[in-house]
Amino acid sequence: MKSFIMPAEEIESVSLPVGWKSYISPEGRKYYVNTSTKETTWERPSTSTTSPKASGSHQHSGKISHCELTFLCFISPQINCVTFPVSMSAPEQQLLKPSEWSYCDYFWADKRDPQGATVSGFEVLLQKQLKGKQMQKEMAEFIRERIKIEEEYAKNLSKLSMFPMAAQEEGTLGEAWAQLKKSLADEAEVHLKFSSKLQCEVEKPLLTFRGDNFKKDMKKYDHHIADLRKQLVSRYAAVEKARKALADRQKDLEVKTQQLEIKLSNKTEEDIKKARRKSTQAGDDLMRCVDLYNQGQSKWFEEMVTTSLELERLEVERVETIQQLLRQYTTLRHETDMFNQSTMEPVDQLLQSVDPAKDRELWVKEHKTGDLRPVDMDI
Repeated sequence: MKSFIMPAEEIESVSLPVGWKSYISPEGRKYYVNTSTKETTWERPSTSTTSPKASGSHQHSGKISHCELTFLCFISPQINCVTFPVSMSAPEQQLLKPSEWSYCDYFWADKRDPQGATVSGFEVLLQKQLKGKQMQKEMAEFIRERIKIEEEYAKNLSKLSMFPMAAQEEGTLGEAWAQLKKSLADEAEVHLKFSSKLQCEVEKPLLTFRGDNFKKDMKKYDHHIADLRKQLVSRYAAVEKARKALADRQKDLEVKTQQLEIKLSNKTEEDIKKARRKSTQAGDDLMRCVDLYNQGQSKWFEEMVTTSLELERLEVERVETIQQLLRQYTTLRHETDMFNQSTMEPVDQLLQSVDPAKDRELWVKEHKTGDLRPVDMDI
């Protein structure tokens, strides 16, 4: 990971005295460091430049330690112990996966939930996964209710088909009526098969997709990233402590330097040397703490990218799997309609064959009482 902290970059040191190197500060200002004495100054050294002496404050003015510049470099915006670029001076960051709206690009900062509690970007991603698991469960429950409706409907159709209503209807109309009643039993069978396939091919896969281990895996991700974030908080606190220590040492050095202006003595010069050594040591401590912090933030960054991309892959897999299962539902539903239509075809055919004249003929032949008509009475 490229650190968010702006490093003081070394630039070409041309025509400088031996032992001097030039650097660029975060603000773009050039400064110079004597690699032997560690003297640091804003002014370009000449060939006659010598090591500084603690004999007067004027020799210290305009100079700032290399450690102090590193300290200044660290002063960048931070939110909950995560440092971010200075918006005015840092170049615009490029997205890791442009034009993809990828998880790894948009969940670095923290946010507040409706209750005001802080929620990290990674927690938002985890909540999305757990919500997806809950949606999957609710979809399975919905399909279960759909199956119950189909089973109840099939049961009622089968029961109705056995009712003896209009069983005495005769002729072609009677045949069509009997076929219609039979079609109810056939349709009930179709709906039972539909409910059975729904259970096997839609409901069960929804229930079994990502079992109990899924939540355990999410907890592992959560704990891993949370541990890295806690480490970052701890190291940030160490940086703040080292920063305060450096400020205290610098203030002490400044006080002793002012004392030197008032009264020149060997004791005061010795105190200044000690104060300068302590200030340098405090600067080195700060650099070490900053380096450890950056290492921790780099590790957190890498794990965030890797894990968020894995969560992104899991979400794509979830959506595509459920899409496939819902497509299977619609396929089975269309098949059910086709099978139901096939149960109606014999009924349609018999209804087209219904002939009132033929029915009248059949009925008359079976139930006639005589074809001799009455005549007038003779006298």
